[in-house]
Amino acid sequence: MTLSKVLRILVPILASCVCLLAHADAGVITLAPDEPIESRFQYWEDPGGEATLAQVLAIPEAEWQPRPSGKATFGITDSAYWLRVQVRNQTSRDQLLIAELAYSQLDDVVFHELAGDTLIRRFSTGDTRPFYPRDVDHPNMLFRFHVAPDAAKTLYIRVATQGTMVVPLRIWQQSDFYEAAANQQKLQFFYYGGLAVIILINLAVFLTLREKLYLFYALAVFGYFLFFAAVRGFTLQHIYPAAPFLHAHVLMLSIPFLAMFSILFCMEFLKVRSHSPRLYRALQAMLVFEILFFLSAPLLNYATGIRLAAVSAFVFFSLLLVAGPVAWAAGVRAGAFFTLAWTPLTLGISATAGRALGLLPENFFTEYAMQIGSGLEAFILTLALADRLYREREQKIQAQADILQQQKARHEAQDQLNEALTHDPVTGLPNRNRFEWMVDQQLKRDPNGRYMVGVARVTRLKEVNRTLGLERSERLLKRMAQQMTELAEKLPMVHSTQDARGRDERVYQLAGDSFGLLVDVSKAGDKFQVLDNALKQLAEPVMIDHLAIEPGPRFGVASYPEHGRKAALLIRNAHVGMEMAPHGHYESGFYSSKNDIYDERRLTLMSDLRKALRLNQPELHYQPKFSLATGRVTGIEALIRWHHPERGWVSPEEFIPLAEKTGVIKHLTRWVVDQALNDLKSLHATDPELTVSVNISARDLVSPELKGLFETRMKRYQLSPDQIIVELTETAAMDDPEKGLEALEALAQIGLKISIDDFGAGYSSLSYLKKLPASEIKLDRALLQDIDTSDSARMIVETAISMGHGLGFQVVAEGVESGQAARLLHRMGADLLQGYWLCRPKSLSELEQWLRVERKATRLQRLY
Repeated sequence: MTLSKVLRILVPILASCVCLLAHADAGVITLAPDEPIESRFQYWEDPGGEATLAQVLAIPEAEWQPRPSGKATFGITDSAYWLRVQVRNQTSRDQLLIAELAYSQLDDVVFHELAGDTLIRRFSTGDTRPFYPRDVDHPNMLFRFHVAPDAAKTLYIRVATQGTMVVPLRIWQQSDFYEAAANQQKLQFFYYGGLAVIILINLAVFLTLREKLYLFYALAVFGYFLFFAAVRGFTLQHIYPAAPFLHAHVLMLSIPFLAMFSILFCMEFLKVRSHSPRLYRALQAMLVFEILFFLSAPLLNYATGIRLAAVSAFVFFSLLLVAGPVAWAAGVRAGAFFTLAWTPLTLGISATAGRALGLLPENFFTEYAMQIGSGLEAFILTLALADRLYREREQKIQAQADILQQQKARHEAQDQLNEALTHDPVTGLPNRNRFEWMVDQQLKRDPNGRYMVGVARVTRLKEVNRTLGLERSERLLKRMAQQMTELAEKLPMVHSTQDARGRDERVYQLAGDSFGLLVDVSKAGDKFQVLDNALKQLAEPVMIDHLAIEPGPRFGVASYPEHGRKAALLIRNAHVGMEMAPHGHYESGFYSSKNDIYDERRLTLMSDLRKALRLNQPELHYQPKFSLATGRVTGIEALIRWHHPERGWVSPEEFIPLAEKTGVIKHLTRWVVDQALNDLKSLHATDPELTVSVNISARDLVSPELKGLFETRMKRYQLSPDQIIVELTETAAMDDPEKGLEALEALAQIGLKISIDDFGAGYSSLSYLKKLPASEIKLDRALLQDIDTSDSARMIVETAISMGHGLGFQVVAEGVESGQAARLLHRMGADLLQGYWLCRPKSLSELEQWLRVERKATRLQRLY
């Protein structure tokens, strides 16, 4: 036989021998003194999953595949795998060893320990079996065995699972394993402890702030906590060791659970809806899918559920990976944090998925990548939430500072308005309302005291105004006010009080040319001569621009309690006393009821008014209200007119106050309401949108018949409540605040509109006014007299309009007499105008004709 023939025979034989030796060595672990154990094994795939140990022992050596690294990932498969590893002990002592499959999600694992061909021990475990008994109390698949000196043991391990087939096999010295397990437990404790702290912090913030963002994040982190605890086998080990079926479902449920709350957190944290509607809809669709997955997970088999979870996780993480940069690009600061946090988690998920599908090798990174990524994500997002919380706190502080600044500005505006409402704009003295309030308060505090109300009137003021002009007459008034104040400071009997700003008040301005003060008789003693001397000084000429002007003051006095127990009556009687004064330069007139010429006239006038009402003699004239918004007449105000058979036209300012005091006002109001609603019904033929305003007094307001009066008349004339406006003065509303508010609310409940008339002329509580169910305020004509010439007047009116709007009222300016004033009020924001600029009050027939012409006019255009 030739050499070439011999070589052709031997080479294949030698190659086969080498291959067999290589396969044989691939599954052999040799234990040598002071050398680490290198893990390796051989494996054989059992496609049917039904091979027995005897059949496996008979498998030819060439069919066993080597795995020198000791780790293998076969992806999701229905096959069973057999692992074979032989351990030879070349040391001189007995070796206590642990074989570990470091993957807790293997369903069925059976360890076979053989010495030669003899089966020594068989142990079955896996996460589809109850956790106990196990060789070692640990979530991984462990098997304890020992190898005697110079002996060998072979392990055949059958592995089957419906999930991912990951088989990282390692042989440990028993002591080394426990040490490594202890170190690993410390790391796991740190990880799960950190997640628990993050969950508790965010729950605490949620319970404090009640912001759902923090609840979503806490639940999302809890989902990660539950997922990793399940996937590492800790829940099976510590919570339900006897319920492996529950363990599989907890793992499946944790995936859609963490996805649902992660999506909700993302949508809330990044405010996706406001800047990216398409992404928002995609996240909504994903959220619906995860909810359905969560609800159906208990009904799915494990293999289907795991595959579905893997696919959904890929879509879910892809969407959230896009959400961060999209929000960042839209200028949302949180988008930067979210992108930075979600990137390591996405990388960890990708590595874990690659390991599960068999695309990436089994190593430390692929094993712990998702845990590392989730830890980084939780830490970064916790910092982001802390940053958000800090910024929100700063924004709230700034908002509170802005609110305080606005409140300060409102308080300043209110103080200015109160100052304008309670003080005369020319002299700066407190006005009549302030004087009445002060006197009434003092009489309540000292009802048994003796006081005098003194009134002084500068009789020549109108003459000075007509002769020398308004500017000089105002200067005269200021000089008189200053002189009275200086004299009053030197008189201890003159009562003094302080306002809210701490300013002393002694002298009050009751009207344009009248002043008042309160004298405490108990402090006067016999010093009335001092008071007389002061009055003499007031009667002396005043020098203005080198002109000696005699003011011609007159003085009147009324005593408490003889002449009245209320400030208003004492002031009235003091004025009557002034008319009784001798015509000297400084003589004072004391009130006497015997000489009061107004009493009999008052009684006679009221008797005549009762008769006139029975005979239907009064008339209603109407003054239109012009809307600056529409340029149309939208309403009319009913004004009563009375022509007395003997006295001629009697001013309402004369008979209405008397009617209020005598009770005739009830009959007068009934007549006015009936006539006004009847006229409105006929006016609707010309303008069906027209409204009518009816004035009522303080006594009307508390009358129990008022509500029924309006209801019966509206029904009679077939009018709706929103076509009727009830007007009353702010002082009338304050006469009895509780009953007044109750009565107004009753009128408002039936649909009537409420208007506050003469706003700015009285001294009332703004806090009370804003409680009234009113929809309209009417600025008093006194506020509008000189808005086209006085900056201070314009500022007061503009402030009143702004405050009225701020309280939710429609603002009506009455007494508008010029186009310039109308234009100013238009620019200031007034809603309605009323006054001679539009037209004077007209009778019903005149008004109907005027309305027909006015409908064709373009009055709003004529403003400019």
